[in-house]
Amino acid sequence: MSANKYALSMGVKLGKGCWLSTKEIPSEGYLIEIGDYVRIASHASIYTHGGIWSIRQYYDDPNLEQFGKVRIGSYTSIGAYAMIMPGVTIGERCIVAGGAVVTKSVPDGCMVAGNPAKFIGYTDDFYEKIKEKHDFGCKNMSKKEKERFLLSQPDEKFIKKGYINLP
Repeated sequence: MSANKYALSMGVKLGKGCWLSTKEIPSEGYLIEIGDYVRIASHASIYTHGGIWSIRQYYDDPNLEQFGKVRIGSYTSIGAYAMIMPGVTIGERCIVAGGAVVTKSVPDGCMVAGNPAKFIGYTDDFYEKIKEKHDFGCKNMSKKEKERFLLSQPDEKFIKKGYINLP
């Protein structure tokens, strides 16, 4: 079963054009709402509850429960291994970096990364940077055409990351 079909079978409200590559959906999937054209990468997890099993045992309170609804806005991308905690709303046009642990809601048009997730920029600025410096325009090429084209490009056109800061 595809990840999209699995999410729907768990009760997730899934918008049109979504591409899910994860099945890390809780049993209360009906508490999750995902907008249109959302991309959720592999092994990303969405939680609607958690963290109280041991407390329930310690206090001998078998009925103790807490839940939070999760909403993910349209045109948002969630990276691999990201974790979305209960009660979080992620706005429209957001990017959540791979491995991010989102413990607070994210406004529209923001990019977040880290553990806990922190603001790292605006998606509009990111888009403009890509269009200006790194847009290859090869999306509809065949695999062979794309290979030939990319290998013919100067190194300056490719993304190049700086070194980490040393102490």
